Parts: sequence; structure tokens; C-alpha cells
Amino acid sequence: MRRRQEKADNFGVRNGKRHPYENCILALFVVVVNVIAMGICFDFYYDLNDDTMMLDIMSGAYSGVPDGHNMQTLYPLGALIALCYRLCGAIPWYGLFLCLCQFGCFYLIAVRLCTLQEERRILYVGKVSGPFAMALKIALLCLLSLFLWGSCLAHLLNIQYTVTCAILSLGAIFLFLTTPDTEESKRFVIRNIPAMLLVVTAFQLRPEMLLLTFPFICLAGLYRLAEEKGIFRVENLVKYGSVLGIMVAGMLVSVGIDQAAYGNAQWREFRQLFEARTTVYDFYPQLVMGDSCQEALTGLGVTAGQQKLLRNYNYGLDDNIDSRFMMTLADYATDTLRAGKDWGSIAREQIFRYYDRTLRGGDGAYSVLLLWMYAAALLTGLFVLPGVRKFALVWQLLLLGIVRSAVWMFIMLRERDPERITHSLYLVEFALLAAMTVRIVYRSRGEKAEDEGPDSLYEAQEGHMAVRMRRCTLWIMAVVFFLITGEGVLKGVPALRADQEGRVRVNEDWYAIDAYCRAHEDTFYFEDVYSTVSFSRRIFDAAGRGYANYDIMGGWMCGSPLYYDKLRRQGIETVHEALLEQDHAYLIMSDEQAAEEGLAWIEEFYDEKGIAVTVRKTDEIGGRYSVYQVMGMP
Repeated sequence: MRRRQEKADNFGVRNGKRHPYENCILALFVVVVNVIAMGICFDFYYDLNDDTMMLDIMSGAYSGVPDGHNMQTLYPLGALIALCYRLCGAIPWYGLFLCLCQFGCFYLIAVRLCTLQEERRILYVGKVSGPFAMALKIALLCLLSLFLWGSCLAHLLNIQYTVTCAILSLGAIFLFLTTPDTEESKRFVIRNIPAMLLVVTAFQLRPEMLLLTFPFICLAGLYRLAEEKGIFRVENLVKYGSVLGIMVAGMLVSVGIDQAAYGNAQWREFRQLFEARTTVYDFYPQLVMGDSCQEALTGLGVTAGQQKLLRNYNYGLDDNIDSRFMMTLADYATDTLRAGKDWGSIAREQIFRYYDRTLRGGDGAYSVLLLWMYAAALLTGLFVLPGVRKFALVWQLLLLGIVRSAVWMFIMLRERDPERITHSLYLVEFALLAAMTVRIVYRSRGEKAEDEGPDSLYEAQEGHMAVRMRRCTLWIMAVVFFLITGEGVLKGVPALRADQEGRVRVNEDWYAIDAYCRAHEDTFYFEDVYSTVSFSRRIFDAAGRGYANYDIMGGWMCGSPLYYDKLRRQGIETVHEALLEQDHAYLIMSDEQAAEEGLAWIEEFYDEKGIAVTVRKTDEIGGRYSVYQVMGMP
């Protein structure tokens, strides 16, 4: 008897009760094992140069002082991360924050899965305890781990703040939909504090992405409200209205603080420049990138030299390209180029693309996995739910299809749908469907337990065949999920390994440039934008570098108050004057870019100002980059 009790204790059970933190410990163990395995097999990278620029601003590498004005996150979050860098700059706070958001969400989901399996046995087996109960929890966590490796691996290792925002959103949706039922409004709100915090954090991290996923969050609330007895009862309206109100209030307060932080004249003017630049380069790049609009630009007063600077993104060389200049281009683009589009043709094309990527596997494993999840939710409802509630599930799935179609057509008609947005939408929608499926099983098991007593009793009343069919359906869906995500692992791991090997090769140039510039700390270097935008960085070796005495000659921080603080730190007022007149200002450009584009664009810019210059190569960096000096000619 004592030996049997000791064996039970080993599985978290003592005197017939499990350890109070068993689910938390088990979930933490599985998530940590996944993190360690990913870290051993791969490196953690910032995916895009946007994140590295945000890192430099908040860590102080950009202006010399950690600052929360990174233009991408809302100021409260940026200021908090910048404060952490002020306290200890050697720790990669921003990377840790992104990793914590991503893996923290999956930890919370893992805990919830273990709790639901324990309470209602969502894997649909009979009454179990001891080692077998623990095995069922581990089986659920293994499926979650397979999802991480098969569907999220690239985004968990090549981290991008837009995708991280979506993961926070999917975590909130799953936690909210699977929150245990209660009639007490206060208790319901308290139980959903984690979900509300995830939503507000996601909004501060990437407001545009959170708003894009917010319709799915609202659907989760509508689905739960529709399950209540008496939808319009005051108690229900207070319960769900409180959760929505707290989330919206947190978002509004965040926006208010952000507006105040960017409230002075310099930041307001730069925000106008930032928004106009986004309009031109992200939505109407043909205005500045091609030859078709040269006459129009000339009519707007844009010189030939400025057109070349806009095309190669080095517009920081000309301080006349300011907010008013860029707003003129943005207004022309929206008034003329947008009005000239054949929206009927665009709509037909995008509708076909939507059909292709959704129903014909146009987005590969993501669309296949999502179609399977729709089928899983529908089949689970058909086999588990009573007759009336089957119809409720059908309208819920139809409404989800309508809402997701509206969201997708919104981004596709704007003709801007990069993977960081589309993959994020797939993940959020998958989380909503998965939570619906789990909730269907959870609630049906709870109703049977309350209405019909022990498993053996309701099996006898309902029929062994029906119960077996339900169990068989769930296990078949688990096997299909295993096969789909398993294929994702087999294809995704080699692709990610090749991607990161490429990053290592490309980043060798960045490390060489960084070392060269720091070895010449009394000199300031302006970098050609397209020579350096492909760099990324490993998350856990990018901290503690200190102030960087170089900057790209364009980009989305060019013209900001921090940008001018950085220049003034070097005694520089304008870029073109510094390159020509100050001995400590140089240009860095890749040899490939120099061979492709040449350096005549610099000479043409100065020629328009009535200054004859020549560009002289003074040094080499790593065999692939060169340092140039602009010199006046007599």
C-alpha cells in the first residue's frame, strides 16, 4: 500500500490529491524544453531591420541614450523597455520581451489545456487518474509542441514584432474562450485578467496588427455571450461588457500617453513625415521607384537628383526632403494614382487570389491546417453537441468565414499582404477555431457529468457505440493534426536552417562594418540604405554595444528628433554639408551596390546645388564594402 502511494506521489498526487501547481510545472517544463531544443538547433534572430532599429533606439545605440520614441510600439511599452536598458544595458531586454510574449502565451495555453483535461477530459476518454491522467496531459502538450515546430517555428526563431503581437492576440482568444463558466460577473472578469493584459500588451506592441485581429477577439466574445441563458440579461451584459470595456479603456489610455509623449512640435512634424513616407513607399512605390512618374514628379518640383535619392532611399542626403515635401508626394499618390486604379479589375484579381490561397492551398501548410481546423470544429460539434446547438455552431462558423473574408479582402485590396501579416491572421484564426473545438468538448463533458452522473452511467444511457464514435472522431482528428504539422516540421526545419545559414553569411558584413566603425570612434559614417537593409542580428548577442557612430542615409527614423540628436552629437547639422566639409564624415557602400548603381547620384545632387564634387574611395571593409569621401573640386 505504501509503495502504491509513493508511486502516486511521483505523479503529483498525495493523499488522493494532485500537487496544486502540477499543471503549471508540467507546462513550464514542456515550454522550456522546446525553447532549449530550438536554441540548440538554431539561433534566435530579429527577423527584419525594423526590429533592429527599434532595438537600437530603446537600447541607446542609436542616439546614445535609451529612448522610448521608437515610432512603432506605443510609447508606454517603448519607455518601459528603454528604462530596463537604462538600469542594465548588458541584458537584451527587447529580445527577451519578445521571446517572453511568444513562449509565455504558449505556456498559458499549455496550463489551460492541462486544467481542462483534468476537469473534463477533453481527449474524451473515460474516468482516469494517476499516471494515465498525467500521460493524457503530456499527450496534449506534445500536440501543442508539434504545432510550435510545425507551424510557428520560423516566426518563433526569426522574431518580428508584428507576429509577436498576433501571438499575444491568439493567446488572449484561446484563454478567453476556454475560461470556465461562471454566473458571477466579478469572478468572470478576474478569470479573464490574463487575456485582457495580453490584448492591451499586443496593442502597445503593434496597434495596427491588434486592430486587424480585433474582429476575431470580438467574435470570441459574441460566441460566449450567445451561449448564455438570456443574452440580454443585465448580468450577462455587465459580465461581457466589463471585459470589453477594460480592454478598450487600456487601449485608449495607451494611446493617450503615446499622444502626449509625441506631443511637441518636432515629433508631430516628424509623424507627418513618417505617415507620408509610409504612404509613398509602402502603398504607391511606383511613384518614386519607377520611370513612369518622372514627369509628374518634375511637375511637383522634384529635381532629377532628388528623384534618384528617393529611388535609392538615401533621401537623408537632402534636408529639403522634409515632411512638407513628402506630404506633397503622398497627396499626389492618393489623389491621382489611387483614383486612377481600376478597382473593379483589382477586386476580381484579389478575389481569385483569396480563393486560391484559402481553398486551393495557395498559402501552403497554413491554409491546409486552417481548413482542417474548420472541419475539426464542425465534426466535433456534429458528434458531440445536442441537436439545437449544432445549428448554433453552424452559424458561428459561417460568421467566422464572413468576418475572416472581410479582413483578408481589406488587406488584399490594399495590395499589401506580406507574410508577417498573412501568417499572423492564419495563426489567430486557428487559435479561435481550436478554442471553439476545445470548448465544445469541455462543455459537453461538463453537462453530461452534471446531468447524467459518472461516465459509466451516461455511457449506459446513451449507448456505447455513440460514445466510441465520439472518441474515435477526436482521436482521428488528432492523428490528422499530427500528420499535417509533422509534414510542416519536415519541410520547415531544413528551410529555416538554410535561412539562418544565409543570415550568418550576410551578417558577417554587418559585424565587419560595426567593428570598423567602432575602431574609428572619432569618425561618423553614413551608410547607403540598400547596402545594409538585409542585415539581421542574433537576439542574445546584440546588447551592451553602446552608441553606434553610424546611421543609414534614409529610412523611417530619418528626420526625427532622435536622428538630429544623433547628428548633433557628432557636430553635424546637415548630411550633405558634413560629407563635403567635415573631415570626420564618410559614406559606406557595398561594392555590389556601387557597381550596380554607381556614385553619380551623389555628384548629381551636389551639381544641382552648384557644387562640383568627386567621390573618392578611402578604405575597404571585409572585402565587400568600401568607405568613400566626398571632396570638392576647384
